[in-house]
Amino acid sequence: MRSHLLNDTTAEHYRRSVTEGIERVAAKLATTDRPFTGVTVDELTPRIDAVDLDKPLLDTTAALDELEEVYLRDAVYFHHPRYLAHLNCPVVIPAVVGEAVLSAVNSSLDTWDQSAGGTLIERKLIDWTTSRIGLGPAADGVFTSGGSQSNLQALLLARDETKSEHAEHPTRMRVFASEVSHFSVKKSATLLGLGPDAVITIPVDRDKRMQTVALARELERCREEGLVPMAVVATAGTTDFGSIDPLPEIAELCAQYGTWMHVDAAYGCGLLASVKNRHLLDGIERADSVTVDYHKSFFQPVSSSAVLVRDTATLRHATYHADYLNPRRMVTERIPNQVDKSLQTTRRFDALKLWMTLRVMGADGVGQLFDEVCDLAGKAWELLAADPRFDVVVEPQLSTLVFRHIPAGVTDPAEIDRANLYARKALFASGDAIVAGTKVGGRHYLKFTLLNPETTVDDIVAVLDLIAGHAEQYLGENLVEAS
Repeated sequence: MRSHLLNDTTAEHYRRSVTEGIERVAAKLATTDRPFTGVTVDELTPRIDAVDLDKPLLDTTAALDELEEVYLRDAVYFHHPRYLAHLNCPVVIPAVVGEAVLSAVNSSLDTWDQSAGGTLIERKLIDWTTSRIGLGPAADGVFTSGGSQSNLQALLLARDETKSEHAEHPTRMRVFASEVSHFSVKKSATLLGLGPDAVITIPVDRDKRMQTVALARELERCREEGLVPMAVVATAGTTDFGSIDPLPEIAELCAQYGTWMHVDAAYGCGLLASVKNRHLLDGIERADSVTVDYHKSFFQPVSSSAVLVRDTATLRHATYHADYLNPRRMVTERIPNQVDKSLQTTRRFDALKLWMTLRVMGADGVGQLFDEVCDLAGKAWELLAADPRFDVVVEPQLSTLVFRHIPAGVTDPAEIDRANLYARKALFASGDAIVAGTKVGGRHYLKFTLLNPETTVDDIVAVLDLIAGHAEQYLGENLVEAS
């Protein structure tokens, strides 16, 4: 079995095996004509269950043949232009090359003696990103597994910075976030022991942006009641609407109340590379911490995310020393260990994917791709706003549209809900396109998340027609049954 270990004696075996795998995927990408096959759980489960993991195939080709049956054939393909559902992007080729390299070398980015150049590359990319944000010369950060982990670490730092200034019990600390902020804010507050009432929800305006007047009122009420305003989480690209909170006004309020300002830019971080739309992030430079997800709007493979901070000293709250790993003496010896900043220990060299992307395409190339999908969202909004079959919630700031089909002659909101739910499920079952769903005002809506520059206006038109057709089919069948 040593023949399967990657080393100097098996380099040719490695080359052949990986090439065969790449060729399978390339062939699949070249021939996939829809984002999904429509396979059901009941259809796919028996295929997986039939695999006996205690009886290896002992052959790469045979394993790839099996993989075609249990995974590749029925995978959801984000590269297809009619995948319009969640915040999943098609990936750029330089990043995939980086993925292949980092998987084979298998560096762990916790300590210098496990990664060397990888440590410096990650630090260089952190510096590049904080510079793009404008956080200042003392800024720092670390790559993470995703936005949820980044938000958790940011709020951990905010909590411990607040505790150093106040003797109050943690349950008196409060976090402020808009009603459409990411669910990880409340989850993080719970994990950090702040209690279920720690997150104060701030209402949004008609554009789904945090109302700063309401935020100011809640901050003042918090102070009057002897509570501690620990952090405000501003969102730069909400998951449902792509809305960007008024960052400059929020920064002013945070400065007034001495409150940590965290910006969740997991989605909107692509604007950092945009020449055309960078101004939408004005005010982010005043944040104490920022979440970015390169695996959303930088077109990187999962996972590739980071948490950035204005002051590197705040990362001390995540620092623990172990004699076998990162003893304290390494600090005085100026040996850079990324584990000193991270919630994780063993950690992939995910930064290499972004490094390869910037070295091949450049930031402007990435920004151009994100600008294209934002422009497409604007055109799609115009289509929806002019189409009497649909109700669209808000004009997009980024690349997300929330809407629903309004069948002619149907006024019952519950029936409209059911028609839209049916349309989404039927579309998914057909495999012709995939859209997401959410609720607005307690009612069911559909959602386009546009992250593929290959998606066209014609694709949007075709998917809208499919949605309307499925909804009308549902209503028609119900009328027949009722009669």
